[in-house]
Amino acid sequence: MSESVVVERGGVLRVAVPGGVGVLKALRGNVFAGVAGVVLLVVLGWAVVPGVFSGRDPLVGVPAEKLRGPGAEHWFGTDNLGRDVYTRVVHAAELSLTATVFAVLIGLVFGTLIGLVAGAAGGGVDAVIMRIVDVLLSIPELLTSLALVTVLGFGTRNVAIAVGVALVARFARVMRTEVLRVRRAQYVEAALASGVRWPVVLVRHVLRNAYAPVAALAAVEFGVAVLAVSSLSFLGYGATPPTPEWGSLISEGRNYLATSWWMTTLPGLVIVAVVLSAQHLGRTIARDGDR
Repeated sequence: MSESVVVERGGVLRVAVPGGVGVLKALRGNVFAGVAGVVLLVVLGWAVVPGVFSGRDPLVGVPAEKLRGPGAEHWFGTDNLGRDVYTRVVHAAELSLTATVFAVLIGLVFGTLIGLVAGAAGGGVDAVIMRIVDVLLSIPELLTSLALVTVLGFGTRNVAIAVGVALVARFARVMRTEVLRVRRAQYVEAALASGVRWPVVLVRHVLRNAYAPVAALAAVEFGVAVLAVSSLSFLGYGATPPTPEWGSLISEGRNYLATSWWMTTLPGLVIVAVVLSAQHLGRTIARDGDR
């Protein structure tokens, strides 16, 4: 990606990046990315307006209809209490996606700040910060999340915090790498030479031109966060039953797996579809952004 430097009167420097690739341009002509985008839009619709996609009550069941298989009336079948599984999956999207978005924001914000400080400071500060990041990266994210949520306690909010903290190290590593790359660019040297203060250069030019790979990573980590949030919910650390969450829905159906496979399989397939879609979109944006 080529860059041009314009130094204007008063030492104000602006960077023009021709050929910047937006999300729509990255997805143009990519059928798989289009399908992934549709999947995420549908799931987002579930979270925002669940009543549009299902008119049933996710907490009320009909005992006479319990453990019915998928069909025209119940697309995902019913559970052991006669509740419509599809309706519960739709309404579970609100809590599951809210926790996921919150977790990714925690990782993105704090990871960006840590990586920015490490890359900009250099020397001993960089060495200490990145050794801590390396230790965190050596521990599986799910294990870190599990340890943190055990300390924080039960609840969707605590699950989101635990997953978000586990994501910080990965964002910090990528941000630090980009800062080291950008700070050696000609337009940064030109800004410093023209008298612009280093904090201003850091925010206006370094951060501005280093965020793209981090933003692409956020899309990939969104899928990882969905899986982590669902896993902790499956283990019972999420919302209190009967409030539906994707992970808890799978947990509820595991005792009926031999006879009522749809209670676990279909919510699980929804999670798989969301994870694969988010990661595919993230990688597509990152790959096309590097061209």
